[in-house]
Amino acid sequence: MSEAATHSSTVAVACPELLASLDPLLQEWLPRQRWFAGKGRPVTGFSLVAATELLPSTSQLGLLHLLVRAHQPDAPTQGALPHPGDCYQLLIGVREALPPRLAPALIGHLEEGPLAGRTVYEALYDARPADVLLEAIRTRARIGDLRFECALRQEMRGGLVPRLVTSEQSNSSIIYGDTFILKLLRRIVPGNNPDLELPLVLAREGCARVPAPAGWLLADLASDHDSYVLGVLQPFVQGATDGWELALRELAKGEDFGDVSGFGDEARALGRATAEVHTALARALPTVTLGHTQMGLLADGMTERLEAAAQAVPVLRPHAPGLRTAFEALADLAAEGHTWTAQRIHGDLHLGQCLRAPSGEWSLIDFEGEPSKPLAERRMPQPPARDIAGMLRSFDYAAHSHHPVVAGWADACRAAYCTGYAEVSGADPRTDPVLLRAYETDKAVYEVLYEARHRPDWLPVPMAAIRRLAASP
Repeated sequence: MSEAATHSSTVAVACPELLASLDPLLQEWLPRQRWFAGKGRPVTGFSLVAATELLPSTSQLGLLHLLVRAHQPDAPTQGALPHPGDCYQLLIGVREALPPRLAPALIGHLEEGPLAGRTVYEALYDARPADVLLEAIRTRARIGDLRFECALRQEMRGGLVPRLVTSEQSNSSIIYGDTFILKLLRRIVPGNNPDLELPLVLAREGCARVPAPAGWLLADLASDHDSYVLGVLQPFVQGATDGWELALRELAKGEDFGDVSGFGDEARALGRATAEVHTALARALPTVTLGHTQMGLLADGMTERLEAAAQAVPVLRPHAPGLRTAFEALADLAAEGHTWTAQRIHGDLHLGQCLRAPSGEWSLIDFEGEPSKPLAERRMPQPPARDIAGMLRSFDYAAHSHHPVVAGWADACRAAYCTGYAEVSGADPRTDPVLLRAYETDKAVYEVLYEARHRPDWLPVPMAAIRRLAASP
């Protein structure tokens, strides 16, 4: 790494001809990636935001770090300004030819430009480029626009064998020797990303429910006053099982779920873990009071999302009047003078964002929030009920993804989770049913729109909740 740290972008990397030669390959490859956010709209071109050479591209194995903006027609607008296009982080390996083990990583063969005659591929499949990233963090390297940081007092030995996590993710992750996991954000924006911000805050608070960052990767660009958070390195919880996997495993056993047996005990422990994280965040960061005006805007936003989803998904339309009453009830309660406390929260909490260690302890991960939301919105204080509603919807998803549906399982988990939450926080979420119903309804509407667009076979799962919520008093 010392050699790489002495230089930044070479002429070959920075010149426009490189991006021009990559353009047709990226237009074909990028939309096929799970983490590409602009599906359904063609990519018309790319512009280069930053380019850094981590391994010389003229050597036997080159490694390019690119930040590129993908331009697409009919992109959503921000006010009166056209959307500039999403910015993506790419790590591109360069070889004369790919060995068979790297065949799934192929991007394409360059016919022109400064790297003509060479093959480019997704570098994270390759051990050597993955090693470069960890070594840069370990040595706190600065390479071009990239800044690698290692947490103080963090011991990090070299030689940890890397492997790419190949399950579907909205980002990319590399596990190093069952010791660390590096999450590389794919769609990036300038500013303080909560995926790094909140775990650092919780580490300072001594909250053991969230793995403390061991290192991170930033881009400091002359064109922006803010840094881009590109990746976060955290301890890897060896032998851990995510909550979704564990829930499906319990459902497959076919036990009696009428009480808190089976997964109910885990749900209660998970409720306690959630409350510990919320309590620590409220202690460390400012909280605000939401009154009539703020809650009215919140309810209006939920209503607007419902109307847009009903236009896009016809099967939702008959239920829209009943669903709308959840948001009207919230606005009415605010108009009567009721107030709520808002704080920093996880922002996208569900069973897949929770890890259970072999010891039985639960951890919460992935504090990025909903990547489709603007960063400023993801960093706003919100009622904790939003996280809780996300988890309650996740129990319902698990129950309805099992066939036949196990009667009473989701209800038992809901009760156990809320009980566990109340044991730590002192406030049972069920004592504020209007707020909880509004957030559950908003989440279910989002799920319907998502499934209709991406996984039509799953649409019956959120629709079962839609029918229940539309009929709720």
